[in-house]
Amino acid sequence: MSVETRSWLDAYEDRDLSWLEFNRRVLHEALDDRTPLLERLKFLAIFTSNLDEFFMKRVGLLRQQLKVGKNTPNPAGLSIRSRLAAIREKVIPMLKQQAEVFSKTLVPELAEHGIRLTKWQSLTPEQQESAARYFHQNIFPALTPLALDPGHPFPFVSNLSTSLGVVLRHPDSEEWLFARIKVPTTLPQWISIPEEVDKGTEFYISLHEIIRHNLQSLFPEMIVLDTMLFRVSRNADVEVEDEDAASVREIVAEELRQRRFAGVVRLEHAPKPNRWVLDLLKRQFQITDSDIYELPAELDYTGLFPIASLGTPELSEPPWTPVPPPSLSDDASDIFSVIRAGNFLVHHPYDSFNASVERFIRTAADDPQVVAIKMTVYRVGDNTPFIRSLIRAAERGKQVACLVEVQARFDEERNLQWAQALENAGAHVIYGVLGLKTHTKIALVVRQEAEGLRCYTHIGTGNYHVKTARLYTDLGLFSCDPALTSDVVELFHYLTGRSRKKNYRKLLVAPANMRDRFLQMIDHEIEFHKRGEPAEIIAKMNQLEDPQMCQALVRASQEGVPITMIVRGFCCLRAGVEGVTENMKVLSVIGRFLEHSRIFYFRNGHEDHLKGLYYLGSADWMYRNLSNRVEAITPVENVVLREKLWHILDVMQQDQRNCWEMQPDGSYIQRTPDETATGPARVGTHETMMQDARHHAHITKESHMPFYP
Repeated sequence: MSVETRSWLDAYEDRDLSWLEFNRRVLHEALDDRTPLLERLKFLAIFTSNLDEFFMKRVGLLRQQLKVGKNTPNPAGLSIRSRLAAIREKVIPMLKQQAEVFSKTLVPELAEHGIRLTKWQSLTPEQQESAARYFHQNIFPALTPLALDPGHPFPFVSNLSTSLGVVLRHPDSEEWLFARIKVPTTLPQWISIPEEVDKGTEFYISLHEIIRHNLQSLFPEMIVLDTMLFRVSRNADVEVEDEDAASVREIVAEELRQRRFAGVVRLEHAPKPNRWVLDLLKRQFQITDSDIYELPAELDYTGLFPIASLGTPELSEPPWTPVPPPSLSDDASDIFSVIRAGNFLVHHPYDSFNASVERFIRTAADDPQVVAIKMTVYRVGDNTPFIRSLIRAAERGKQVACLVEVQARFDEERNLQWAQALENAGAHVIYGVLGLKTHTKIALVVRQEAEGLRCYTHIGTGNYHVKTARLYTDLGLFSCDPALTSDVVELFHYLTGRSRKKNYRKLLVAPANMRDRFLQMIDHEIEFHKRGEPAEIIAKMNQLEDPQMCQALVRASQEGVPITMIVRGFCCLRAGVEGVTENMKVLSVIGRFLEHSRIFYFRNGHEDHLKGLYYLGSADWMYRNLSNRVEAITPVENVVLREKLWHILDVMQQDQRNCWEMQPDGSYIQRTPDETATGPARVGTHETMMQDARHHAHITKESHMPFYP
């Protein structure tokens, strides 16, 4: 079939439906009996958390577009209404699978190991009495029953809150009355109940179960007729257009206020709902049956995270402690001299984040020779050591410039607080580039040395976030290469000032030059292939969606260039479609750690794969990353570090344990190792990388780059 007869649209996959396939792969980790029992419970919670965010962001956006009269079809011709129907059709069977594995597999198997997730009616009378005492001492004072009547308007129901809808009747009346009780999110969602007989068993009952079976205490002298457990999800895609706002900070603060009261996009309820309550909620939330989901078992699995974190050795993954890079294993070693000796890579969570990235900023804050620290902050989490280090540096008179992206979704409030703390310490705080989100992960340290000012940089694929650095796989490059650091200096000038620089010596920067450079590299691979020279593209990222990049990949595939896309999340291009993407594979690795790093490889006409082009950085191939965000991607030029990146890509392609392969219809099939499989094929990507970290010192010092005097 000729190139002209098939377009990239013949292999197009809707991003939302593809994302649901990703979450199906997450759910499969809970279904897979090779996964330790408590880890399976954790994946049920992750599946729910992912789905919550999907409804708030994506379904919220689609519902909003419908509300204003848009029903625009996507490139595959699916209207918004059709996409919403397809989303519901995919979600409902997955919710049933989730409930079934929880109720029929995980709960019984946990009970066999002394962890009983039970219902009220399964408790002994003594345990019920103990639970009732706990209710009155630890729950009752925190509850606020809210009635609905002429004197009490319908109570506000906050996003992702679980509520008990209670049907009441006065003893002297037949009229049904409604009250709502919010299940407090500040209390444990599963309560441990003492067991006097079997000391080896731990009994847990859900918080809402305890509340439901002690309702009479909340409504004395009233008749409780029925209850219905429900949960709402509100639209998080709220945009504020405030021409009078004085700053980005004010706009984001207003957006946060409006988001609390945004429209309901999903109502979840327990089985056998009270129809009167359900109809009441439909009217109040202005939703239809298509927005309502019945959960066959638990309503909110995220409450199970503490149970999943019990750490019972035989039911959990063996604990992993990140390994300090050998060159930084000595606490007395000077991190700046290590960087001067040659660029080095760190791969988290295998390499210690604390011993490398945290240490870099911490040392810079305390070093009297450091005159300036500049850093971008997208998500840093609570109690972050980075902000503390920057505050300390500012208080010591160093010039500190920090771009805090206050529009990072769901981290806006926390980032606003950190920004204020930095400003109070005298740091220069920038709230982003107008019209763009700043997603790049870069830090710059300027140090006064004998030869003059020298710049040191860290360019990463992940956030400066201590917690996720132990859960996400990310890469970071440390360098004092003047050609690279001068680009980073120029990029900060763009972020903090009015620089409009577009030509960088080494960095690929979005939206300045990144898209054009990637397209050029793809076109070059096509030309190499046409000339009979080695050509290949391997790209690892979180998402693939950008239409222009998809079209370029299709051109390359149609010309015969072998392409391997390692895409964790959604991928809008189906692999193996005849005449379109038959030379392209799409892989997805799901397992113990969340694959978050971005690596890009182009063979560039070389027989030796280590002579090709290697890049790492913060950007996926999505339109927003290439056009609407500030992103940075750095080349990796040293052969030793390229070998490390190649090893990561090679291991993931060999993986027969954690790897899924996309089919031409957009579905995925999990690879399974045969009996003869060894190494990465048998144990998978994450175990292989942990074994590497345990048994082989990571090569972090470049021997092929010059010492920068």
